[in-house]
This record gives sequence, C-alpha cells and structure tokens, in this order.
Amino acid sequence: MSEQVPPGDPVPPQPPRRRVWPWVVLLVAVLLALAAGAVTAVLSDVVRSEGSRKVHIRYEVTGTARDVVLTYSTWRGEELSTGRLALRSLPWAGELDSKGFLSGGSFVVSVGRGGGDVSCAVTVDGGARRTDSASGAFATATCDGY
Repeated sequence: MSEQVPPGDPVPPQPPRRRVWPWVVLLVAVLLALAAGAVTAVLSDVVRSEGSRKVHIRYEVTGTARDVVLTYSTWRGEELSTGRLALRSLPWAGELDSKGFLSGGSFVVSVGRGGGDVSCAVTVDGGARRTDSASGAFATATCDGY
C-alpha cells in the first residue's frame, strides 16, 4: 500500500526542477563558434591560394580613331599598378602577368578631339572577354570587372 499523508500534515516540497534552457543556449553558442572556425579556415585557405595564383591579362584596342589615350590599372600582389599610354594609330595590343587575390582592374580607352570609333577588349587567362565600344570626340570605352 502507499503511504498516505494524514489530512492536516503539509505536503512535502517537490525537488527543484533543473533548468534546461541554459544548456541549450550553451550548446547553440558552441555550435556557432565551431561553424565560424570552420568558415574562417576555409576562407583563409582560399585567400592563400588566390594570393599566389598568377593570371595572364591581354588588352586589345581596335578602331578608326587616331588620337587615343589608354589608361589601365591592375593589381600586382598587394599594390595597385596604373599606366597610361597615348596612341596615334590602331590596332594595339598589350599583355601582362598579374599575381594576387585582386588580379582584376580597369581598362579605359579615351578618344581625343579628332573623334573616331574605338573598341576595347580584356581577356584574363584566355577566358571570357570584357568588351566595350565608343564613338565620337572625347568618347570613352571602359572594360572593367575582370
């Protein structure tokens, strides 16, 4: 038989319940820290491999303009390299090798007061070409985002 408490006696207190939510919060925090560590490790490996990767960039300009100024920028290692070149006749092509995570840059072709048509093209490692065209005096063709 079960032991019964006489009617006037107080009911014995229940043992305190353990709270679960602090353990759940701790578990979530640990999992987030582990995930952040894994993402950081993967990203650092990608940055390290991209930082040592070499790319070959080919610039091309065609058209009828006779007074053209080329301005280009590209990343070489951790430094931004810029250049400027004035041309009196087209076509023109140039190539360079770049190394570093930020290997892209900008290539701008500006037509002088004499006018004419120009087209620029930039190819990186023989892949997709970035192209643009411009026509008229002081027009500008911009190939960037490579």
